[in-house]
Amino acid sequence: MKRLLSSLAVASLLVSGVAYADNYKIDPFHTNARFAIDHFNTSTNVGGFYGLTGDMTYTAGGQGKLDITIPVDKLQTGSAEFTGHLKSADLFNAEQHPTMRFESTKFNYTGKGKTRKLTSVDGNLTLLGKTNPVRLYAKKFNCYQSPMLNAQVCGGDFSTTIDRTKWGMNYLVDVGMTKNVRLDIQVEAVKQ
Repeated sequence: MKRLLSSLAVASLLVSGVAYADNYKIDPFHTNARFAIDHFNTSTNVGGFYGLTGDMTYTAGGQGKLDITIPVDKLQTGSAEFTGHLKSADLFNAEQHPTMRFESTKFNYTGKGKTRKLTSVDGNLTLLGKTNPVRLYAKKFNCYQSPMLNAQVCGGDFSTTIDRTKWGMNYLVDVGMTKNVRLDIQVEAVKQ
């Protein structure tokens, strides 16, 4: 009987942990994605995507799910001509693929208890209609009580380097431009 009660208590705790996952909505004012790519070993071309949307779930135990939609059609670079070329079929093809999407599969940590630290988030990035796995490395991650929103906010800075040819973005690779692109994503999400 003790074994049965013990098993039921453990099962109840496991179910409780799942049931108490908090839901968060991506804050589009504090969330963005930026890219940087070497330009023939001379300079680094950069651009950013703003107005990201999505959801996050997060538990006190650190389990989570992150689902972010990145609006390619809102790409900005500071140059109308450069932005227009990046949105063209040569590169992001914003007309046919107006969004990118990152869907997490696992949150990874080091340490336990108070020393536990989020180190990375594994997931799938969909770009130009193709989906490939990526790992976003956490530069920092934290939750706090926002005095302006009167709600808990969780977020952090994440970075990864992707091989753009895996998504079919091959422009100028055959003449020596790098295929590697650094992607930085800043995320803040508000508890609902």
